[in-house]
Amino acid sequence: MTQPASAADLAVVIVTRNVCALALDALRSLLVDIQTSGLQTDVYVVDSASTDDTVAAIRAEFPQVKLFPSQENRGFGGSNNIAMRQMGFGQPGAALPRAVYLLNPDTITQPGATRALYDALLSEPDVGMVGARLSYGDGSFQHSAFGFPGLRQLWVELFPTPGRLIEVPFNGRYPRVLYDGGEPFRVDFVLGATMMLRREVIEQTGMFDEQFFMYCEEIDWAWRMRRAGWAVACVPAARVVHLGGQSTGQARPRSLVNLWTSRLRLFDKYYPRWKRWLARRMVALGMARKIRSLRAAPDAPEQDELIQACQTIQRQALG
Repeated sequence: MTQPASAADLAVVIVTRNVCALALDALRSLLVDIQTSGLQTDVYVVDSASTDDTVAAIRAEFPQVKLFPSQENRGFGGSNNIAMRQMGFGQPGAALPRAVYLLNPDTITQPGATRALYDALLSEPDVGMVGARLSYGDGSFQHSAFGFPGLRQLWVELFPTPGRLIEVPFNGRYPRVLYDGGEPFRVDFVLGATMMLRREVIEQTGMFDEQFFMYCEEIDWAWRMRRAGWAVACVPAARVVHLGGQSTGQARPRSLVNLWTSRLRLFDKYYPRWKRWLARRMVALGMARKIRSLRAAPDAPEQDELIQACQTIQRQALG
């Protein structure tokens, strides 16, 4: 089958929601890097019903960006899907970019990162998605890629665990030596802050599953890619600062419910029946433990709201 002509080498998507200053900084660093990349690139911004000045500020400073304000918050996956549909995905015969780069608004692109990701993505025929090496705002190391979540990772998050088991493969973490080695290495999935995908992967596997409103969207898509025969890699030569967690703009209790709702949905979609049963009961026990801890600390911020959130998650796990 003849592939459609490519509209561009690369299309970048940034989804924003009430993070005006962060989004402007992300765009500034990205566009500087693109200018030296040699890649023909289109940049899309989808704003998810921001109530700050994000839309007006982007229009004023970056008229070259394709900006799509949404009147409702469609979540991370749904908002990225808006941009990918605008590119022509899902439309037979559309001229599609060779690769699509999904980038968080709380990122600062370091020089050469975009080209390093693009070259790594297209250098191996079975690699369908790549992600950058991330660091926090203070320059410290941030895990950029993980193993698919299993019962061991669930245990580490919910119950007391020896420290030596946290930053290691037992908890889905890849060794620092792989990042420091400088060469791309295969992983199960990369953090959603930087995801660059081949056109063919999106055509074959579809876009984000919008049932995952927030959290786990990238895990679900990477799992679908794995089942379709594609590999995922982390590219240490591509460096991006990820300020981390500042783009959700949500209260902690609501974020907690969204997180575990998505995780339970992920368990149901990919775990066998016995593992789903065990994972759900682990979550219920973990929430009961968290509730006891919150009640024992009456001065904890948002105590009542967090207890209610944990009770909601507990009911979902046992439902």
